[in-house]
Amino acid sequence: MAARVRKVAVVGGGITGLTAAYYLQKQSKEQGVELEVTLIEATHRLGGKVQTLRKDGFVIERGPDSFLSRKKSINRLARDLGIEDRLIRNSTGKTSIAVENHLHPLPPGSVMGVPTVFSPFLTSSLCSWSGKLRVAGDFILPQSLAEDEDQPLGRFLRRRFGNEMVENVMEPLFSGVYAGDIDKLSLHSTFPELGNTEQKQRSLIRGLRKNRTVEQMGFDTESKSLFQTFDGGLSTLIYALEKELADCKVLKNIKVMAVEKSGDQVLLNLNNGSSVLADEVVFAIPHKHAQPLFEPFGLLENVKDMPSTSIATISMAFSGEQVRDTSELNGFVVARNSDLVITACSMAHRKWPSLTPEGKKLFRTFIGRVGDEAIVDLSDTEIEKMVLADLKKSLGVEATPEFTVVSRWKHAMPQYLVGHKERIAETKKEMQQVFPMIQLAGGSYDGFALPDCVEQGMAAANRILARC
Repeated sequence: MAARVRKVAVVGGGITGLTAAYYLQKQSKEQGVELEVTLIEATHRLGGKVQTLRKDGFVIERGPDSFLSRKKSINRLARDLGIEDRLIRNSTGKTSIAVENHLHPLPPGSVMGVPTVFSPFLTSSLCSWSGKLRVAGDFILPQSLAEDEDQPLGRFLRRRFGNEMVENVMEPLFSGVYAGDIDKLSLHSTFPELGNTEQKQRSLIRGLRKNRTVEQMGFDTESKSLFQTFDGGLSTLIYALEKELADCKVLKNIKVMAVEKSGDQVLLNLNNGSSVLADEVVFAIPHKHAQPLFEPFGLLENVKDMPSTSIATISMAFSGEQVRDTSELNGFVVARNSDLVITACSMAHRKWPSLTPEGKKLFRTFIGRVGDEAIVDLSDTEIEKMVLADLKKSLGVEATPEFTVVSRWKHAMPQYLVGHKERIAETKKEMQQVFPMIQLAGGSYDGFALPDCVEQGMAAANRILARC
């Protein structure tokens, strides 16, 4: 008797869900497992936060613009999809920090602000002499906590380097990655490499000199081309994934409204009045959307109150003749003691010159962070006026943009607070006890960078295939 075709549902058509659906389809064929895969997406398009706009010859990312090349999951996915030859690397350049309304170059030899070469740091204008002396305390301070004990990232950094160094240099760099409050974010869930380095070497400065693994986070002035994208933008990956899902049933504009247990299967009730009965399910949607579905079962309570920050990206295109040269500057981040509204600015025309028309310039700025999220709700006109004022203050930009693209991402950046890893482990354990056929994956759980989401999609597919 032929084995019964097992039905798998993937809820969420972002990069995590797409990856899971793709590898379920691909590996089931390779392993001779009969699967029927259904992908359910609540919006009209696939890709989630990956959204590429092509306008007047510009390739503009409304969401993330790249991924870290050190993490190889996307490279593997691109290779499997046959688009690895379309990968491109960023052009190198300098990073600055806006402190009290002046741009200060990040000293050469810095890794996430940690000085591993002292002469450039000593001549830097980012810190006073007393602040620089306090940084040297890192050489003599003992480890802060036991290896398995979590703590706020900000407390960890302040203890090692002092308040001035953290506020002027490290906080804007770290917050640029997570758009969060470093005094609440979990060290273990955001930058575990720093804690590991302290445990092994005691001194972070000494440890990073020996082990440069933290380069993966970027902002390393010595590194070459840390980031990658595709020659047509990140949506190249989304289009390739969608094209390969020919054997999957893809439902767009369809939302899961309720979850029921039906013996060893799961019944997903949809907003169009229909339902999907599945043997295995991957929930690859944000925790704030998944938690209400499982509330009747007392599940996902550990993530119910996990906050998410709202941000917006503002891309402004200019004629190159109207904007003065920014030398080798690729971008800058903004310290909280500055009166700039923007939190960061990337010179996309320098970072990705092949994605900008010749003779044009593209500035990609960000607004919104913990404590300053209402700004995201302002009108496009108000946001454009504030961003232009900041570009004038920081870079001397006087020109009027040829066009502006404002992209709002409401509650898009999950905040991994202290104890996040333990809460997620407990959440997944409880889910397996009630719904062993359900996998949780995506940015709310084990990393929201694109490679992390791809890895989670791959892992979810592998776990399901191991059960078949």
